[in-house]
Amino acid sequence: MTDLVLRSRRVVLPDGERPATVHVRDGRIAAVTDYGDEGTDVPALLPGMVDTHVHVNEPGRTEWEGFATATRAAAAGGVTTIIDMPLNSIPATVSVEALTVKRTAAEAARPPVDVGFWGGAVPGNAPDLPALHEAGVFGFKCFLIDSGVPEFPPLDRSELDRALSTVDALFIVHAEDPAEVVEPGTTRRFTDFVASRPVEAETRAVATAIEAARRHGARVHILHLSAAAALPLIAAAQRDGLRVTAETCPHYLTLDAADVPDGATEYKCCPPIRDAANREALWRGLSAGTISCVVSDHSPCTPDLKVGDFSTAWGGIASVQLGLPLVWTAARERAFPLSDVVRWLATAPADLVGLTHKGRIAVGADADLVAFDPDGSFEVDPARLHHRHPVTPYAGARLSGTVRSTWVRGVPAAPGTGRLITRETLR
Repeated sequence: MTDLVLRSRRVVLPDGERPATVHVRDGRIAAVTDYGDEGTDVPALLPGMVDTHVHVNEPGRTEWEGFATATRAAAAGGVTTIIDMPLNSIPATVSVEALTVKRTAAEAARPPVDVGFWGGAVPGNAPDLPALHEAGVFGFKCFLIDSGVPEFPPLDRSELDRALSTVDALFIVHAEDPAEVVEPGTTRRFTDFVASRPVEAETRAVATAIEAARRHGARVHILHLSAAAALPLIAAAQRDGLRVTAETCPHYLTLDAADVPDGATEYKCCPPIRDAANREALWRGLSAGTISCVVSDHSPCTPDLKVGDFSTAWGGIASVQLGLPLVWTAARERAFPLSDVVRWLATAPADLVGLTHKGRIAVGADADLVAFDPDGSFEVDPARLHHRHPVTPYAGARLSGTVRSTWVRGVPAAPGTGRLITRETLR
């Protein structure tokens, strides 16, 4: 007996897309058979997306976002697993005690999707990293530039070296070099803001992270790559056998700095959205495999922090609900198949953090599934977004692909269907 049977002429499997029937038993995929078997038909069946870059902000800044709202938005967007970033919450997740506080908050929210946690590497907490890793965080985030919040200061090069030499873990790096960043001054022009954080800020910091990985044999992941000029550095490191990977985000793949209106601070993020030529080079980096993951960098705040000018507005875009249709819309325009989108948004992020039983439709994997209509379309209505504050640069955009249903371990996503997960594979 199976708990759930779904079939589609477009099932995205590890070996490509084909007609199939997926059988679920006890929360896992029990069998994948021919399409002719009986089951509930869906337009396309995908594994649940895995978003490894989400700022939930609870506790401490729950007025910005919280576990209940962030995970509800995730489920609505076909995301069945999120990994929460260690900063913007208070306390930041830089110790076992802080992790306990955050896990308590997440559990109380009864999330509909699975939730894991990153730890943070900040000046002075290197001695805390082994215990925090043992407690189950998926790795450690660090900044090479001011993070924007005082409780999560950046690492200098010596502190980065110390962190990498303290624990054999995945380090995820916000790579911008402060020496290349200038204050934009009071300005409503997006071009001024972009100029204040030039591509050189990213390339220099990426080089710093790569050389640290080389010195220590460490595993380093470059976060939210915006500057395509850094791609040759990353590709060379990968050819040299270094454990270096990279991600980018939907906003860098879909938006063009030239289209951002004056004063439209909802487009502000760090590093910034760049021009169309840079965007297309990022797509080539994805196609080549230099960039492996596409994740949201969901970073909301209260609406009052998004007003004003580009020098003072909070830098972050909230898009955990929209990542799948955003990337599918742009990928289809460039003739990429749906299987590529699944690899970038589900399989590769799951593999990055060692969740090899997620992000794929395969026997034995968790039955985290998404019924997706690739030919459907919708207009982004902020009022229909589930994150806490409906501020978005995508308001009014027409996107392809609609999420029909989301299942977590074979059960429709609803409050309480998610679990708190740790670096140890959840079985």
